[in-house]
Amino acid sequence: MISARYVHTNVIARDWRTLARFYEDVFGCVVVPPERDLSGEWLERGTGVSGAHIRGVHLRLPGHGDTGPTIEIFSYDDVVAQSAPLANRTGYGHVAFLVGDVAAAMAEVVAHGGKPGEIVSHDKLELVYVRDPEDNLIELQRWR
Repeated sequence: MISARYVHTNVIARDWRTLARFYEDVFGCVVVPPERDLSGEWLERGTGVSGAHIRGVHLRLPGHGDTGPTIEIFSYDDVVAQSAPLANRTGYGHVAFLVGDVAAAMAEVVAHGGKPGEIVSHDKLELVYVRDPEDNLIELQRWR
């Protein structure tokens, strides 16, 4: 086994500034400077994207202190659209946030341009899958 430490998850956005603001306003994520503006042959080789030019920012996730993991929200000059994520589609599915009140958190997501889901309860868990303004899945959960 290798020695590893989780660092970040990347989200490609149509508009990185708007999506980053959503995660700041709704979940209290904090920008980790500097803003990124990356390009060059090294990036093309590393990403496999010809002419790659990326702009964006890292957002520190709440609840983990100053050295905790981040969401990296980037936009390429040339973004390729995909269909809306589904909970059972292969690949990365969703990010999850522990919240004190699932219904209130969902209302906040919707007030900031996201989409609601159906709140369900099972044993001690209450959860809902909502969508951010770019249709990415977010699980809001509360344990009783």
